[in-house]
Amino acid sequence: MPAPPDISASEWILMEALWKSSPQTASELTKTLRPSMHWAENTVRTLLTRLLQKGALSTGENTSGTRTYRPAVKRETCVRAEGESFMTRIFGGAAKPLLVHFAQNNKLTADEVRELKRILDQSLKS
Repeated sequence: MPAPPDISASEWILMEALWKSSPQTASELTKTLRPSMHWAENTVRTLLTRLLQKGALSTGENTSGTRTYRPAVKRETCVRAEGESFMTRIFGGAAKPLLVHFAQNNKLTADEVRELKRILDQSLKS
């Protein structure tokens, strides 16, 4: 299985829109993202081209023959790769300092602490 594509922060925003709803045309994506990102359609098309070259997107056509875009990779796959990359770059690949950092620097609710404990206990069993 090929490695997930390396997606930039701007590309990630576009991918999130497509993971949420696809297929979409470049114009539809521009309308979706313009309120928050203020991107012109040329910017969206540039990002789409980059994501196509990286293998993150596939294309098709809608009923009027306009090119549409859809993710070629699952969000979970990209999140896992980004998480591993972050852990390697910042924490030398070690999970413990990562978990300690986030537990000490974030206000976790009691439910979040219980869920984290459950996950850690489950990982000990497997």
